[in-house]
Amino acid sequence: MLIDLDDTILSAYGRPEIAWHTVAGEFARELAPFSPGEVATAVLAFARNFWATAEPAWRLKLGEARRLSAKGGFAALAAGGHATLSDDLAIRIADRFTAYREEEMFVFPGAHEAIDKLKALGVKLALVTNGAADTQRAKVERFELAHRFDHIQIEGEHGFGKPEERAYRHAMAALGVAASDTWMIGDNLEWEVVVPQRLGIYAIWMDVHGDGLPEGSTVKPDRIIRSLTELLPG
Repeated sequence: MLIDLDDTILSAYGRPEIAWHTVAGEFARELAPFSPGEVATAVLAFARNFWATAEPAWRLKLGEARRLSAKGGFAALAAGGHATLSDDLAIRIADRFTAYREEEMFVFPGAHEAIDKLKALGVKLALVTNGAADTQRAKVERFELAHRFDHIQIEGEHGFGKPEERAYRHAMAALGVAASDTWMIGDNLEWEVVVPQRLGIYAIWMDVHGDGLPEGSTVKPDRIIRSLTELLPG
C-alpha cells in the first residue's frame, strides 16, 4: 500500500475556509473597515486561483505561498475601491495561518491502529507525501509514523513527487511490488486516483468528510473510504 499523509492520515490542510475565517477573526480590529469574513473570502479566492495553476515548486514553499495569497487577497479588496491593508498585516496573518494549521493538526481517529494492523498482517507499507523535507519529516516524527512504514518518501527529500509517475514507481520499487499488487490511498483525485489508475494501481479515494465526488467529476476511484480503518479485513 502507498498511503498519502496530509488529510489521509493527518487532518492537515482540509477545509481551508474555516482556517482562514478563524485566523482573520483574530485580526478583526486591524482589518477594519473590512470584516474578517470579507478578508478571509478574498484571501481564499486568491489562494484557490493561485494553487490551480501553481508550479510544483510552490509545494515546497507553503509559508511563502500563503503570504502571497494574503497579499493578493488584500490587493483584490483594494482594487474594489476600498481601503488598502498593509503588506505587513498580510504577512502576519499568513504566518498566523501557518502556525494555526500546525496547532490544529492531528491524526485521524483509528489511523495509527489501522496502519499497525495492516503491517501486522504483512502488508508492505509506503508513506508517499508531497511537500518540503523539513516540514513533512517533522510531521513524521511528531506523529510517530517512521516505524510504521517500510518506506517513507517525501517530495522534498527525493526531488520528485506526485503526480509524477516516477514517484509511484519509485515507491513500488522500494517495496518490491508490482502495480497490479498495489493500492494507493489518498485525498487528492489527481494524485491518488487518476495517475495511479493509469499505472495499473488500485486507487482508493479518501473522502474523510463524506462530501462525495465534486459535481461534474469524471474521475472514478476504485473505492471511496472515510477512514483507513475501512481497509481492514472484516
